[in-house]
Amino acid sequence: MIVTAFDRDAPLIVVTGRVVGPLGPRRVELVLDTGAEETIIAPEVLDKLGYSARDGDAFSSVSSIIGREVGYFIRVRSFEALGYTLPDFRVAAHDFPDGFGIDGLLGLSFLRRFDLDLRWKTGEIHLTPIG
Repeated sequence: MIVTAFDRDAPLIVVTGRVVGPLGPRRVELVLDTGAEETIIAPEVLDKLGYSARDGDAFSSVSSIIGREVGYFIRVRSFEALGYTLPDFRVAAHDFPDGFGIDGLLGLSFLRRFDLDLRWKTGEIHLTPIG
């Protein structure tokens, strides 16, 4: 089990991650989102890592109150969040509105590999691998 601190007074749970691409690693700020089926990274972040939409393996779509947005799925060399690293990890590439200061969402495609315990009183995320 790995324990990660979060700011329990912040409006969102933001955690730091790391994505590795052809041009090397990059630190990313991710919102922990148990309502997101996929882990999503902004296309401009993927571009800076040396990926392109041409490297994608399928189209992705996200629906929200403002409509449907089309993006793409892409496999990154390595993805790390909450102390765990997954090689050859598939993420969805979608834009985010300006002003949030985030690079993506940490969704269920990552989280469902673990038992997740959010401890609001102490501001801790406890993550234990399943199996």
